[in-house]
Amino acid sequence: MAKFFSDREIRALVLFLPLATLVTLAIIFIRPKTTPEMAQRITEELESRKDSIAPHPFDPNTADFDELRLLGLSKYQAVSLLKYRAAGKIFRIPEDLTLCYGIDDSLYRALRPYIRIGRRYAITPQKYRHEQLIAVPLAPTPFRIDTVSARYLRAIGALSKRQAEAFIRWRDLSGIRDMEELRACYVISDSVATALEPYIIFPEQPLRVGKIRIELNTADSATLRSIVGIGEKTIGRILQYRERLGGFLHIEQLSEIPGITERNYEKILQQIYCDSCEIQKIDINFASPNELARHPYLAPRSLRRLLKQRQLKGGWNTVEELVKENILTREEAARLAPYLQFGSLSGHNDR
Repeated sequence: MAKFFSDREIRALVLFLPLATLVTLAIIFIRPKTTPEMAQRITEELESRKDSIAPHPFDPNTADFDELRLLGLSKYQAVSLLKYRAAGKIFRIPEDLTLCYGIDDSLYRALRPYIRIGRRYAITPQKYRHEQLIAVPLAPTPFRIDTVSARYLRAIGALSKRQAEAFIRWRDLSGIRDMEELRACYVISDSVATALEPYIIFPEQPLRVGKIRIELNTADSATLRSIVGIGEKTIGRILQYRERLGGFLHIEQLSEIPGITERNYEKILQQIYCDSCEIQKIDINFASPNELARHPYLAPRSLRRLLKQRQLKGGWNTVEELVKENILTREEAARLAPYLQFGSLSGHNDR
């Protein structure tokens, strides 16, 4: 019977097959893939950190551990990238990030819009020079938000090219008068807005010179919007606080509302006034627990004492009685007094 292989070929196969097996195993172990268990751990970690992730432009050649974590990398992925750099590797183009163990395609696609390769590291095709390659960012200096250019916003590292261009279109169409309106722009993240705030100069708005001031307790949302220094979100906060409070006794109470900056507060005071006759009072002897609990000046501990004593006693005739019975402190009583009324207890006393 004829042989298919010669003795020499059989010896060669005997030597080749084990060698091929070793090479295959070496490739598998040198460049292992992310296991399902590892992927699950990374996914769970990212889910738990969603609120702390803040994508922003970065250079993978210089980003430190904390910055990588802020970008959304897991601890394992961040350490892997740093070890890759420590081995002498350099990210020359954005796609080099995929060579780093633990950086899969989905993470690369999420990071790609924010990758910026510094000029000292980059050897890039022409197609990356405008989108992905930038010089060392300029140190920001104060700038007018109504005239700043897209190029400047890119140069200080605040926004990418597309983001800066989108921001300029938004600004020219809608106008930006304060931080609230700046944060409303869809390309401005909270972290970027916070970083830019110390440098932004907003355009001065003409005050209501010679016009009648707005009464704060009766103004609706449209009227409040005409006040320079008050944005859409602040209007909602003012109306909600006014309802809980029962009305403003004096205009300085606006400072108790979150979102009103000191600079805007000074402007707003010149355009408004308060009519204390418009205050809605609470009958402390008959108001429901929920109605009392809504008032911002009545602390939970004082409310519990008040409700317990009211159930035993029936009510009070003056705010001074509340102080004497240690239900309210004198400071609480002074703040609450304009908002309280005391319903007649004659029916209760006759029983």
